[in-house]
Amino acid sequence: MTAKSNGSRRLSRLSRARLPLASPIRRMRVLLIAIAVVFSLCAGRALQVQALDARTYATEAAEQMQQTVDLPALRGDITDRYGDVLAYTEATVNVIADPMTVTTNGKMHVESMTTRDKEIAATAPQKIADILVRYLGGNPEDYLPRLTKAGSYHQVIRKEVPAETFVQIQNEMTAQGLIGLRRDVAPTRRYPNGSLASNLIGWVNEEGDAAGGLELSLEKLLKGTDGKEVYDSSPNGKIPLGNNVLIPAQNGHDFSLTIDSTMQLMAEQRVATAIAETGAQAAAVIVQDVKTGQVLAMANAPSFDSNDPGKGNLDDMGNRAVMNVYEPGSVQKILTFAALIDSGTVDPDDKVKVPGFIKQDQYKITDWWNHGTITLRARGIFAESSNVGTIVLARKMTKEQLHAYYSSFGLGRRTNVGIGGEATGYLPKVTMPDYTRDGIAFGTSLSVTALQNATAVSAIVNGGVYHAPSLIATMDGKAFTPSGQDATPHRVVSEETSEQVRSLMEQQALNQKSASFSIDGYRIGTKTGTARQISADCGCYNGESVVSTVGVAPIDDPQVLVYAVVWNPKKGASGSTVAAPIMHDVLQVALPRYAVAASTTKGTKLPLK
Repeated sequence: MTAKSNGSRRLSRLSRARLPLASPIRRMRVLLIAIAVVFSLCAGRALQVQALDARTYATEAAEQMQQTVDLPALRGDITDRYGDVLAYTEATVNVIADPMTVTTNGKMHVESMTTRDKEIAATAPQKIADILVRYLGGNPEDYLPRLTKAGSYHQVIRKEVPAETFVQIQNEMTAQGLIGLRRDVAPTRRYPNGSLASNLIGWVNEEGDAAGGLELSLEKLLKGTDGKEVYDSSPNGKIPLGNNVLIPAQNGHDFSLTIDSTMQLMAEQRVATAIAETGAQAAAVIVQDVKTGQVLAMANAPSFDSNDPGKGNLDDMGNRAVMNVYEPGSVQKILTFAALIDSGTVDPDDKVKVPGFIKQDQYKITDWWNHGTITLRARGIFAESSNVGTIVLARKMTKEQLHAYYSSFGLGRRTNVGIGGEATGYLPKVTMPDYTRDGIAFGTSLSVTALQNATAVSAIVNGGVYHAPSLIATMDGKAFTPSGQDATPHRVVSEETSEQVRSLMEQQALNQKSASFSIDGYRIGTKTGTARQISADCGCYNGESVVSTVGVAPIDDPQVLVYAVVWNPKKGASGSTVAAPIMHDVLQVALPRYAVAASTTKGTKLPLK
């Protein structure tokens, strides 16, 4: 090889090694290398997705297709003693529109729509609006703005639509090839009798939460347990052959009450009339079966409509018969005389010297009529409702004895009848001062609820056995006792004492001039009460009052008790003028309604002096 050829080859190699970066050959090499790297990465990613992480990505895709729908449980029914419905749950739904689905015929993107899709989508809003008009009423213009709302996937068309109606809407849409409406299950609580027993039953708000009365106190049992459905879906709805998991809802329990809705209506009308006539702040009346303690009616006024609680006055939405406490006034004398007679301290025929007044510290207690020292029999003290005479007799018993009797009658503790917010009332301790003992004897210095007092009187007049009051008869057809209530009957006074107290009550009725204390064909026993009302603002007496009257018939064989309480009447100032007419009218209806036999004998006035 010559020196010249060797030099040529060295020059050629040097030239190739020094090719410029912009050389086409150089660029081609870089591009090929880059492409090889990209394809390698894609291949690796494909391998990861399809082989190594296939299950993970499949799961994510499936989850994106899944829909979860809550299935609300239907709340249990509440009925009266005869099966008449007081509260029930209607299967209703909220109708929801998906404007994006309506205006694209269910396609995710406009560009993916076929000519046929576009034709359907163009007329869909009007067609759907026409269907809604047929089933929900109104005009197409009421619905079109929501059906065509740009960029929206959720527009509420109508709430509380019967589920059956939505099925009809859905069927018609399917027949016309339309999509874009769905439903959210939203059961609605209904009260078919409007305001009837609203203070007792309570109400459920739009969110389905109980907000008062038995609805609230029985919430856990009435509400039930919600279920859910999980299913695969597409823009056109549920995928027929996709995964579907259904957990059924467990509906709430049904309850029947001891309340008689007809008697309840009459009692509510009567107390409403009393408020209108007397200008009273409020009133309540209880109708009770004295043999069992069952409450047949518990009426309050003013009241509200459970279907529309938003229009109610908050002060009128509670149950005054169990939530309001007050001094019972002279109705308390039934309890005091029961204790005096049962303990052997007093006999109704005993003659008692009654002074014109009794002094307590700087205060004087007098009777409702002026008198000097007079002599009355014990029954005369009761019939004439002498506070002074009652104190004289009560001082013959020890505080321990009196307190034990009052406690056995149910004072100072809740009845646990099953209504939330029930008040305890107030019974002073055994160590009470003398002036408190004197006050309790004739109905001051303690507080009660209307239900406490009615039940105590029932226990005394029914032969002497205390039956816890009951409002809830059964749950799902089986006997029900509210939590915390001791439903075991117990004797509080003897049968002889019961008979003697009934006689005292009859003498009170026989010695009244008002027709409110007599009912044709029946012997009746009564007691009135008038007390000052303590203001919650100052904790003092401010001139307001609470008046009441209890009536029992037939007094020779008690069956029904009616207790009427009126708060702060503006016209009339006593139990005999304000509350007695309520008691009379309600009792007069109750006796024949429950087929109570008329008395076979007439009451006889006994000596009071």
